[in-house]
Amino acid sequence: MGGIESHCEELYPRIVAIDPATDVTLAARRPYVRQGTPYTVGSLRVVPLPSTRVSSIEATLNTLLATLYFGIVRRVDLLHIHAIGPALLTPLARLLGLRVVVTHHGRDYRRAKWGGFAKWMLVTGEKLAIRYAHQVIVVSETLAEQLRREFPDRAGRVHYIPNGVPAVITEGQEDPRVLERFGLQRGGFILSVGRLVPEKGFADLVAAHQQSGSPMPLVIAGGADHQTPFVRDLLAQQSDRVIFTGMLPRDELRTLYRSAGLFVLASHHEGLPIAGLEATAVSAPSLLSDIDANLDVGLPRDRYFPMGDVAALARRLVDPALLTPVDGAAIRARFDWSRIAEQTLDRYRDISGRR
Repeated sequence: MGGIESHCEELYPRIVAIDPATDVTLAARRPYVRQGTPYTVGSLRVVPLPSTRVSSIEATLNTLLATLYFGIVRRVDLLHIHAIGPALLTPLARLLGLRVVVTHHGRDYRRAKWGGFAKWMLVTGEKLAIRYAHQVIVVSETLAEQLRREFPDRAGRVHYIPNGVPAVITEGQEDPRVLERFGLQRGGFILSVGRLVPEKGFADLVAAHQQSGSPMPLVIAGGADHQTPFVRDLLAQQSDRVIFTGMLPRDELRTLYRSAGLFVLASHHEGLPIAGLEATAVSAPSLLSDIDANLDVGLPRDRYFPMGDVAALARRLVDPALLTPVDGAAIRARFDWSRIAEQTLDRYRDISGRR
C-alpha cells in the first residue's frame, strides 16, 4: 500500500521490458504477501523472507536477511536498496562484494512516528548510503540538491530520478459503481489519499474540513500497517461528512481521482508524493501543502497552502478558484515511468559495466 511498493511495481517490469537480459528478483516481507515460497509476477520473481511486524525494526531486519540472501545464497550482480532505513545495510552489501544502488525516497527521520533511536538509525542509514553505495537515486529534485551540498565529495554519485505516474491511473476507464458504493457524486467531494500515518496531515485536513463548512464531504482513501492510537483516533471521526474508504486498488482510486471536486494533500513529510502525482496527472483540481517535496510537483504557487496551518487550509477548501483542473498533460510529461526506468537502468549499467 505504500509509495515504495508502488514505485517498485511500476519500475521493475519496465526495466525488464527495456532489457530482457536483466533478471529481477524482489525480496518481500513474508507477513505481507499471500505466499510463503518464491513466486513470479509477470517478468519478476518474488522471494518472501521472514520479517517481524514490529514497525521500528521490520524494514531493517528484512533488509539484513535480503542482503545475506542476495550476497551469499543467490549471488547477484547488483543489489538495489530502497529507503534510508534499509540503507543501513549498504556497508554489509559492499563487504559481500555486491554492487549497490540505493534509492533515497525521503528523509524519513522527519516523520512524527519515529522515536530518538529510530531517527538516529535513519540518519545513519542516509549517511551510509551516500558513503558506500555506488550510486544514489533521489526521487526529489530539491533533496538531491541538498544532499550534493551536504556531501560534496560524493555529489557525483547522487542522481535525481523522480517517481512517475502509473498508466493504470491515466489510461483506464472510470467505474461509477465506486462512487455509488460510497454515496458520492461526481465533482461533489474532497479527496485525500495516503497511508494513515501522522505525517500525511490527515488530522489537519479533518480539522480544516470541519472549520471550513464546506458542503462537500471529505473522503480519505488509504489503510494502515498498524492500529496505532493515531489511527484509532482518526478513524473515530468517521461520519457522513468524513468517509474512510480503507485501502483501495488503483482502478478504484482512478475513479475517485477523476471524480473529485478537489484533491488535497496536507502532508508534513513526503519523498515525492505519488498520490499527488496521480491526482494531478488526471487534471484533478488540487491543493498541496508547501513542503519541498510537494513543491517539486511543479504546480502554480496558488495551488499550495502553508503546511500545518489549519485555518489557512480551511479557507482554501471553500475557495472556488481551486475548483478548476490542473495541467495534467504537463505532469504526465515530466513524470513518465518509461523514461524513469531508462534512467535507472543507466545507473545499473554505469556500475556493472554493461552497455
